[in-house]
Amino acid sequence: MSGPVTAWFDCSAGAAGDMLLGALVDAGASPAAVQRAVDAVVPGVRIRTERVRRRGLAATKVHVETEPGPPHRTWHDIRALLAAAALPGPVRDAAQGVFARLARAEAAVHGIPVDDVHFHEVGALDAIADVVGVCAAHHDLGVVAATATPLVLGAGRTSSAHGRIPVPVPAVLRLLADAGAPAASGGFRYEMCTPTGAALVLSLCSGWGDLPPLELFATGAGAGTRDLPEVPNVVRVVLGRPSAAPRPGAGTAVADGGTAVAEAVVLEANVDDLDPRIWPHVLDRLLEAGASDAWLTPVLMKKGRPAHTLSVLCSPELLPALRGTVLAETSTIGFREHRVAKHEAAREFRTVTVDGIAVQVKIARHGGRIVNVQPEYREVAEAAARLGLPVKTALARAVAAAGDGAES
Repeated sequence: MSGPVTAWFDCSAGAAGDMLLGALVDAGASPAAVQRAVDAVVPGVRIRTERVRRRGLAATKVHVETEPGPPHRTWHDIRALLAAAALPGPVRDAAQGVFARLARAEAAVHGIPVDDVHFHEVGALDAIADVVGVCAAHHDLGVVAATATPLVLGAGRTSSAHGRIPVPVPAVLRLLADAGAPAASGGFRYEMCTPTGAALVLSLCSGWGDLPPLELFATGAGAGTRDLPEVPNVVRVVLGRPSAAPRPGAGTAVADGGTAVAEAVVLEANVDDLDPRIWPHVLDRLLEAGASDAWLTPVLMKKGRPAHTLSVLCSPELLPALRGTVLAETSTIGFREHRVAKHEAAREFRTVTVDGIAVQVKIARHGGRIVNVQPEYREVAEAAARLGLPVKTALARAVAAAGDGAES
């Protein structure tokens, strides 16, 4: 099966850069692609993987082997490293986004301008390798959208460049507050989530919760350093492609007249700077990602600029994947959403023949009566071409054939 890849991260045992990287490599990301990306930013750093067990669960442990380097780097230093590196554009952009998020959080915690932030643990070579490696692995797997469980943070105290500090550490709390993200201590007396881990999850994920409806094809587990007594110290990742299948027990309500009513969401964005030749591809990708429908409306924006409003109709469970597709495939940097009630007539699919060629037809019923018959246009067009008929003639014959057998 082809189509956009969605990732779901299980952070019920916290998150750290090496754990996230291990999970993605365990799920199939190329270690060579990760190493190439790291080499492009910080040459001489080696990524090594090892199979380990954490409370009986097999996982991949990533080791970052480095030579002695500068004790700290500024956000300006790291920005320059990333800008000069020969990285794929999406990997560079993602890594810059992670470090920018970290810089803003550290600046707020210490009460200094963002450009004056000196990274200590975060600026170390292993942390740079973790961030770049995770972004490269994410890109290598073709992930376009991701969600995660709420982050588990831990409690107690831990050592840092500033001495013993409380857990959750201030930078993690600030990162979560800036993003409005959910979290809990989890009842563990350890540091379960590092600033690097939090920044990566917040940057890669657009939603929170349990595993969304997906057609699964890969899983991975990335190990932390310690083997904790209470829980397997791993981050898990699940990879799949969006599935529009209804959740068990969710069902739909049936309104008067026989239409099914389901909750849906309309996601919209105004776009005035995208090459119009790209729009058909964007609509196709959204439908492949599980959208019930996707369409464009011409609009006139401020200063008389012509533009389009992109609208996407989908079930709430598919929102994270479709948000990611909109951001990845268009030039918008934001969108709006509103909930709607989606009414659907009962429908069935039937195969009819047009002069011996099979064509699929959708038949809609309301109150037990047929209210619409719609052949699949592409199949009709192919049949018309093979038969040497006008499309309108093949279409009429398909409708007639469906009507003849619809009551049977």
